Amino acid sequence: MAIRPTPGRSLVTRRAVTDIVRTAAVGSYGVTGFAGGPVRQLVGWLGISQPGVTVRTDDGLEVELDLTVALGVPVAEVARQVDSAVRYAIRRALGQEVTRLLVHIDGLRVHPGGTVPVAGAAAPTAIRSRDLADSGTDVA
Repeated sequence: MAIRPTPGRSLVTRRAVTDIVRTAAVGSYGVTGFAGGPVRQLVGWLGISQPGVTVRTDDGLEVELDLTVALGVPVAEVARQVDSAVRYAIRRALGQEVTRLLVHIDGLRVHPGGTVPVAGAAAPTAIRSRDLADSGTDVA
């Protein structure tokens, strides 16, 4: 005997969406935390808002993230991972698509006990960005 779905409506708070986004972003490769100035961190500590996460529902679901990432990881790959994880989490939890997702990388964080890489002189055989540009390869 099949059960017929009952039409209805659900209400999801912005805080719940923010928690879903926050969990998906922090679980992504290379993300060490959320950025925000001292005022936003104080407001987050008081529980008024979540620093580093902005959710708007005016014209669809728009999400903006301000992240810090681990030093030494490819920033573009971290941004792609976060994008994919957040879109998947929202789609799975709410059955809705994210219309716009902005990921800002606001800082790099060195892991405790880690060392900051020192820029040395380039090896004479190293490929420089100018070499790639001269070869016709797209360089961003």
